[in-house]
Amino acid sequence: MGAMKVLFVGGTGNISSASARLAIERGMDLTVLTRGRSALPPPAGATIVQVDVNDRPSMEHALGNALYDVVVDWVAYTPDDVERDLALFRGRTAQYVFISSASAYQKPPVHYLITESTPLRNPYWAYSRQKIACEERLTAAYRDEAFPVTIVRPSFTYGETWIPCAIAGLGYTVIDRMRNGRPIIVHGDGQSLWTMTHNSDFAKGFVGLFGSIQAIGQPFHITSDEVLTWDQIYGAIGAAAGVTPRLVHIPSDFINACAPEIGAGLLGDKACSAVFDNSKIKRLVPGFRATVPFAIGIRQSVAWFDADPARRTVDEARNATMDRIIDRYESAWPR
Repeated sequence: MGAMKVLFVGGTGNISSASARLAIERGMDLTVLTRGRSALPPPAGATIVQVDVNDRPSMEHALGNALYDVVVDWVAYTPDDVERDLALFRGRTAQYVFISSASAYQKPPVHYLITESTPLRNPYWAYSRQKIACEERLTAAYRDEAFPVTIVRPSFTYGETWIPCAIAGLGYTVIDRMRNGRPIIVHGDGQSLWTMTHNSDFAKGFVGLFGSIQAIGQPFHITSDEVLTWDQIYGAIGAAAGVTPRLVHIPSDFINACAPEIGAGLLGDKACSAVFDNSKIKRLVPGFRATVPFAIGIRQSVAWFDADPARRTVDEARNATMDRIIDRYESAWPR
């Protein structure tokens, strides 16, 4: 038998780049379709094809008559994207993997421990509702026409190019604030529980699903088993940056009222405790275990930003929004 033929639509992003590296390490024949706009270089050892997935003639030319064991679309967000993929990949792959989101799970949850059977419902965040609609369309395609879908729901998965933050975005801004002694917003009282997963850990479970007959028609989440409070998360980020951060606890509802563009993802995801039962992925991928503690992984991320001044860009608009929220909150305290 030859190497497993795998196609990534996208493959140079935060999560996909780590999965691409591991697929190549495991001897898979990987082709990556990309628009070529990522800050990360294409994975060494993959066949790189520069194409826009929404350009149907160019996609059909790029695909030709090729057949794949696995197709993963990292950039499908809407039901229209799913319909595009159904048209492109029917009869072309033995397994199609859709990247959904753990934010699709019931918000707020009625039980602290999330399994793949937890209902999907998110009245707060349109992004999550779109992912739910995509899942429903693909589940119907599996049921009605045996389209070979596997659904994967990542939670917060970070790598060297991401600095996790619920308020300041995913870049260097939160580090810059910490190092300059500026306050950092922590939603709620900082004690809600959250799970941070390093992209190299996610990749082990994810690539382990490739070619699995038992994964067809099934959803999986893949996360670390390390559970931290948000105060602990920001403490670890500060330690990696070499400072003790100034934390300001502000209710999520207040943040949403001041900045709905931030609040939707907060109320629809990070404001709720998220602890995941990973039994299902562990049953199907023997030996899967997340091994990168957040305190170690975040040091790698900070080091990546510190290695090149060009990477240390600060989002001044997001800075101004955080300062405005803090000012409004502190002005409401009794004097």
